[in-house]
Amino acid sequence: MAKARTVFFCQNCGAQSAKWIGRCPACGEWNTYVEEVVQKETAATTTGQWKPASTVPGGNLAKAAKSVQLGDILVEDEPRIITPDGELNRVLGGGIVPGSMVLIGGEPGIGKSTLMLQIALSLKRMKVLYVSGEESEAQIKMRAERMAAGQQSGCYILTETNTQNIFRQIDQVQPNILVIDSIQTMHSTLVESGAGSVSQVRECTAEFLKFAKETSTPVLLIGHITKDGSIAGPKILEHMVDTVLQFEGDRHLSYRILRTTKNRFGSTSELGIYEMQGDGLRQVSNPSEILLSQRGESLSGMAIGATLEGNRPLLVEVQALVSPTAYGTPQRSSTGFDAKRLQMLLAVLEKRAGLRLGQHDVFLNIAGGLRLDDPALDMAVCAAVVSSLNDLPIPGNVCLAAEVGLSGEIRAVSRLDQRLAEAEKLGFREMYVSQFNGKGLDLARFGLKVQAVSRLDEVLNGLFG
Repeated sequence: MAKARTVFFCQNCGAQSAKWIGRCPACGEWNTYVEEVVQKETAATTTGQWKPASTVPGGNLAKAAKSVQLGDILVEDEPRIITPDGELNRVLGGGIVPGSMVLIGGEPGIGKSTLMLQIALSLKRMKVLYVSGEESEAQIKMRAERMAAGQQSGCYILTETNTQNIFRQIDQVQPNILVIDSIQTMHSTLVESGAGSVSQVRECTAEFLKFAKETSTPVLLIGHITKDGSIAGPKILEHMVDTVLQFEGDRHLSYRILRTTKNRFGSTSELGIYEMQGDGLRQVSNPSEILLSQRGESLSGMAIGATLEGNRPLLVEVQALVSPTAYGTPQRSSTGFDAKRLQMLLAVLEKRAGLRLGQHDVFLNIAGGLRLDDPALDMAVCAAVVSSLNDLPIPGNVCLAAEVGLSGEIRAVSRLDQRLAEAEKLGFREMYVSQFNGKGLDLARFGLKVQAVSRLDEVLNGLFG
């Protein structure tokens, strides 16, 4: 047995040092170094057919790597594993790539384990090994029964946290897909430190990555996140995996968004939308209809904006409430929209449109619990605020898509044709856009009236007279 030694690791980036350092030289963060006991065993002490002997993926390869000229490399389309979940396939770029490692992060209770178990149960013709270090077999069984899919024989459940025992079960089951819930609960006997530490997370991830690349078995990892929303553990964890997915949404609301932050096999601009129900997550193929389905009679303070989430166009409802303030300083509150951008738009309305908002409280909300930062919602925000201030409703068949500048000019937005097609599909009859968006785009082919404007006052005059 090798002699134990202590090494200091940076909790932010994973850099290591022989002694404690106040400021990390790699990432520049202060007071992030923690001391951990590290002890390595030899490769001969591990059992099973697949033996992780090094934290470096591919450390046991017998044949050395050889350089190849770029023109001699043969590129073949890798067959992907198409899951029954169309939203997950879209986010991954067309399906799960064999031998890839996917990391899924999100807040506690958001539905990460539910999504992964739902995928594991839906792949009926494949062996899926679902490894859980947080729940018992009975808990997973009850969750599967709520999904009305508890009798699927292709899904194997293993409640284990030791990676060496997991690989022994992998040798027996020979799964087509491996799911780890979660990577922060796994620990390896090759490192003598607690589960969830920097060295353990890095070691376990390296072992699963080596297994995925050598056997062409995709591995899906569930990861915890910190208070600021980033994935817990060293930053090198996100660099080691092929794809990083972020599961977002308010757990008190029903809608969830699966967003890609890194993808070596596809685009990072795609996203999937789900609705949490009692029997699991339901795919939302047309989110605009659901986000606008609760509209009733036309009320003041409501405007419809055309936005883009990834490559998917969405029509969302922007709600504003403007009322006289009871205090000396008016309140400015925003939910789902950037609060600083709201302050800027209110200043534009005061300076360029002549509205007196200094003695009014302004509350803004994006319906459905979505968080959006698309500048194309500027015009809808301004219209909703003016509508609530004057208590004049906006016609229900009108939507808006344009950015508002500091001088009150209406600026063009990207991919206007997709926004117009989505508005036409949902039955809208009129849409306000920037006049600079008309270049190179045949607006006559859309079945709705397009109002091309250049100034904010033109929009307000057209909506409110």
